[in-house]
Amino acid sequence: MRRSQEMGIDVSPSQAAAMVEIVTRMAAEPQNLSSRAAMANVVDVHLADSLSSLALPQIRDATGIADLGSGGGFPGLVLAIMLPQIPVTLVESEGRKADWLSRVAADFPNVRVVADRSESLARDERGTQPVVTARALGPLPVVMELAAPLLTDGGSLVAWRGRRDIASDPAATAAGAVLGLIHTGDVDAHGITDVSRHFSVWRKVGITPERFPRRPGMAAKRPLS
Repeated sequence: MRRSQEMGIDVSPSQAAAMVEIVTRMAAEPQNLSSRAAMANVVDVHLADSLSSLALPQIRDATGIADLGSGGGFPGLVLAIMLPQIPVTLVESEGRKADWLSRVAADFPNVRVVADRSESLARDERGTQPVVTARALGPLPVVMELAAPLLTDGGSLVAWRGRRDIASDPAATAAGAVLGLIHTGDVDAHGITDVSRHFSVWRKVGITPERFPRRPGMAAKRPLS
């Protein structure tokens, strides 16, 4: 892939073919797994955006990843293709999308699909994930509440974000203090057209209280601040 070369990311022909196959299957689906605008520019909007996270050591050196709100499979499926040696869990509560992911995941032995809410997985598999990723899942404090219980001690949350909003920083910092997370930095994404895209990276350094995550929907209804 020319774009991956421009990004400085080594993608083998078989890995590129696997990504093309996913996009081809998405386009053939009768249900809309992604917007028409996104599919018209799928290399940049989905593939390059997912690949850009491999510049982060937290992703590149991960020993396991849980992708929350996986949707059509980005970044989770792309990371599973690029990191075939590690287990990747795709978490999606919307039935039609979870069904799509389950069908596609049959081709990837390192992928597991959880057709459930992130809150349920966090209760069932607390403290099991070295890395949690989230792309277009919601406000940062919401993402943090869903991710923190899942993370192992020292594990990392990598959240895809758009334009930086200084006003949201105090809320995220306050949420981190409650959840046992510290902010280790914001990293600009390179090689994609959305120049405002960046990653917010957090590390698990303390105990997440047992009351988190709250019952389904509460993180979004009453975000920590």
